Amino acid sequence: MPLWSGHSLRLRLLPVAALKVLLCCGLFLACGLGSGEVWAAKRAKPKPAAAPAGSDTAPAPPKVKYGVGEDPEFARQKGWPVEGPPPPPGAILPQKRIVAYYGNPQSKKMGVLGEYPKDEMLARLKREVERWEKADPSKPVQPALHLVTVVAQSEPGKAGLYRMVMPDQIVNMVYDWAKEINAIMFIDIQTGLDNIRHLLPRFEWLLKNPDVHLAMDPEFNMGPSGRRPGTKIGTYDAADINYASGFLQALVEKYNLPPKVFIVHRFTRKMVTNAKDIILRPNVQIVMNMDGWGAPWLKRDSYRDYIIAEPVQFTGFKLFYHNDTKKGDPLMTPEEILRFVPTPIYIQYQ
Repeated sequence: MPLWSGHSLRLRLLPVAALKVLLCCGLFLACGLGSGEVWAAKRAKPKPAAAPAGSDTAPAPPKVKYGVGEDPEFARQKGWPVEGPPPPPGAILPQKRIVAYYGNPQSKKMGVLGEYPKDEMLARLKREVERWEKADPSKPVQPALHLVTVVAQSEPGKAGLYRMVMPDQIVNMVYDWAKEINAIMFIDIQTGLDNIRHLLPRFEWLLKNPDVHLAMDPEFNMGPSGRRPGTKIGTYDAADINYASGFLQALVEKYNLPPKVFIVHRFTRKMVTNAKDIILRPNVQIVMNMDGWGAPWLKRDSYRDYIIAEPVQFTGFKLFYHNDTKKGDPLMTPEEILRFVPTPIYIQYQ
């Protein structure tokens, strides 16, 4: 059955002909959202620049030349740092940086998580963790496995919704891999023509674990357009993101969990509409993850234009071992990415 991944909009083949698509009807677990404490996202208002020191005749200091995405003044003008709820006890961010391997074990082409045998994949992840710890000794690194758990499809399937829900057996297998190396796990949802309000409750059984977190991919949320995945880039509105963060907040309260990390992928402006209306909650840490592929200059532009320019809370950056380098460009290094302002706190490899 064909599989879609990344923002290359290319068809991926998923060797799961023997798998039965799990129909969502009747399998969802209800989860009351509860009121909890809600913080409206307060964007830091630009502050006037300080007057230059010294007399009127003092020579101006040489102007620092920043690379794209590295200028602290540009970030300040856009509203960084964001004023939000302080990190509660048990929060991963910003005390640690997350370094994740992305993909699905049923596809070698969807990402590094499924490209290599399990032991080799975990060893490669360990080496990337060590590279980041060496590049930034001040920030401990939390390894993660990022599993695409609901996969957008090019065909409608029995449910007619252009998505496949991975069997619990596969999800639990990857979860066991994560626990082997003290990693956390992300479940990534590509809705196709389904709805996040319909799909997300299906995963309460998994998200009630303290080391399982959530990611949503607007690229494959096709409900607003009604188009087949891969023919158009999808979108989420702030209202959809607020629903999901409210769901996570309710789980934290219901099961007495540490805060959840919530990844939202983005590489175009229209992928997330009304970003200024995204609500920050005390027990949900939202990361806007720049997941476009291409040459370093293009990735820098995307990070500046779609992540820095529309502050939410935390930032992430995705690196593609193959797509970023297929035209001869080098893969960006930890040292290069650490120069961004704000500095990405979530790093994903595909």
